[in-house]
Amino acid sequence: MKKQLRLVTMMGLVVLAAGITASYAQQPEKKLDWHLSAQTYTFNRFSFFEAVDKTLEAGLNSVEAYPGQKLGGGMEGTMDYKMDAAQRKAILHALKKKKVKLCAFGVVNGNTEEEWKQIFEFAKAMGVKVINSEPDEKFMPLIGQLANQYKIKLGIHNHPQPSHYWDPKVVLAAVAKANSPYVGGCADVGHWVRSGLDPLECLKQYEGHLVSLHFKDLSEKSREGHDVHWGTGVCNVEGLIAELKRQGFKGNISAEYEHNWENNVGDVAESVKNFRAILTQ
Repeated sequence: MKKQLRLVTMMGLVVLAAGITASYAQQPEKKLDWHLSAQTYTFNRFSFFEAVDKTLEAGLNSVEAYPGQKLGGGMEGTMDYKMDAAQRKAILHALKKKKVKLCAFGVVNGNTEEEWKQIFEFAKAMGVKVINSEPDEKFMPLIGQLANQYKIKLGIHNHPQPSHYWDPKVVLAAVAKANSPYVGGCADVGHWVRSGLDPLECLKQYEGHLVSLHFKDLSEKSREGHDVHWGTGVCNVEGLIAELKRQGFKGNISAEYEHNWENNVGDVAESVKNFRAILTQ
């Protein structure tokens, strides 16, 4: 009997190992503990649940939601950290049926201490692992306390110059005010390029303080540069991937494709395909 149990156990382990190997082959980023998702702002011409379906079409099964997107899927309202418990539960149930995870939320900001508490409580209830934000620096000590309390990461996101956080030095100074291992940078590599910065050099500055990314590749080094398939533009995707590996980064990478708005599922799919091909070179 014991031999039979050992045999069954061994067979189960073999099947499990085979499944993990197959998963790594299809999604090689998982081996590095990278979570490749879609920022639903990519599909902002559509409802949240339409965006979820488009994410699945593009070959991904997790999303970063942004506040204000219409929910759709037979639900009223918008994606909002102030929604009630019943609506949160309904969204999670629908996502579970689609086998999609809500891994991040942003870019979102609070204007009061109470709103920041609500944001973290929402993230906890929804299973969100990272909040991406461009907070008023006066809230950084509070954000650090809440991040420690909830054990949820917060990444300070950069929009292009002249926005407050366009320069990595400003982001890192704000991160220091939080005094929390859960607070760092959310690197939007495309917006660095639009600010006239070298995304690879910026990413190096974030070493030890990088919690998430909004990933892009652009057509040209200017504010007018638009999104192109990853690896075909000016953002040095190969160099960025190599740097993430060198840093031992672990966390969420959101695909944010802000072009061809009405029909960009194929663009995201091709970008993901290119990313995974570069990753396995």
